[in-house]
Amino acid sequence: MHKDIMPRQAPATPGLENPGRRQILLGSASAMAAVTLLGFTPLARAEEPKSLPDYAAWKERNALIVHSANTMETQRDAIGQGVITPSDRLFIRNNLPTPPEAIVEDRDAWEVQIEGVKNPGPITIGELKKLGVETVASVLQCSGNGRAFFPHGAGGTQWSVGAAGCVAWTGVPLKDVVEAMGGPADGAEYITSTGGEELPEGLDPKQATVERSVPMRAMDQALLAWGMNDEPLPLTHGGPLRMVIPGYYGVNNVKYVQKVALTEAQTDVKIQASSYRVRDVGVKGSPDQPSMWEMNVKSWVTSPLETAGKGRTMIYGVALGGTVALDKIEVSLDGGENWQQARFLGPDLGPFAWRPFVLAADLSPGEYRVVSKATDADGNSQPEGRTDNERGYGHNGWSDHGVTLVVS
Repeated sequence: MHKDIMPRQAPATPGLENPGRRQILLGSASAMAAVTLLGFTPLARAEEPKSLPDYAAWKERNALIVHSANTMETQRDAIGQGVITPSDRLFIRNNLPTPPEAIVEDRDAWEVQIEGVKNPGPITIGELKKLGVETVASVLQCSGNGRAFFPHGAGGTQWSVGAAGCVAWTGVPLKDVVEAMGGPADGAEYITSTGGEELPEGLDPKQATVERSVPMRAMDQALLAWGMNDEPLPLTHGGPLRMVIPGYYGVNNVKYVQKVALTEAQTDVKIQASSYRVRDVGVKGSPDQPSMWEMNVKSWVTSPLETAGKGRTMIYGVALGGTVALDKIEVSLDGGENWQQARFLGPDLGPFAWRPFVLAADLSPGEYRVVSKATDADGNSQPEGRTDNERGYGHNGWSDHGVTLVVS
């Protein structure tokens, strides 16, 4: 195991379920209002707004749980049984306020600066489209998906299972761009991507800029994407251009990407240096801790969730392997005492996509604890419990992700 990869979880006691042209229209908002825009003031579940913010107004409201202005989760029963998540149901997680619509008015004119190559310089989306094109299905998942199950009350949005979706991204492989610009400069160890959001006044760039570094091994799958689910990439999800690293947690998939650099070291901005680091509860983040890069193997049931009628019942869910293809998926109706192999549904869209699954079960009246366990092609299976950590990252324990089903 690479030392920087998210550590595998040991079983634990099962518990609780061009940037100068871009301006952010903040009006006369004060610094405190800017903090609220950044999503640090969550909305109470009971006070969810009836409508969505303007930048997300096209979303299907009834399919989303609104945690804050910048964090919205797909309802568990709205995930569905298809491989690709409908765009209007896909979760939202923004670290900064969304840029204005003006940045997508002329998409092909958007420039991204490429550095750390032998012939560095800017390149537009229009020029990128002439270098090549590829569509890759990949799971987009927040690092904190499953945070709500941690008993210590991990800080951050209390995601259950809906901070994830499977998306068809269209763009140019980063390796084709690097090759066209002369190849990597000597000493390159990381791919460092910088987002194009303009920071609200008063915020320290080192503290707020969205800039992430991932190992050069990700070059094999990295994509500069201008399309999502066969449509132009929405502003809501990083349009006109987003860095996509299939198999890696969402934070590494930098929106509104304006610079990509091949660097010798990781960036020292906060979101990389101390945030999204796996550490013990009560410990502060630091660069020597594992970073949230590759995703781990995971699954959960999506239907039924609370009740069902007796007799033949179809139990549905989704499973993902991160950067590794899946081998099998098992379902237990008694909390993990006995397991049955389920079958995958639909086409296999590659190792980075998730696989919907189904188990046909004949159920008598009673109460069932329904859990699922995925195993990848390398033999890694979900653990029963969680690895407790300060920010509630990377939870893939099958016990917490189960549901209690009452059959009558």
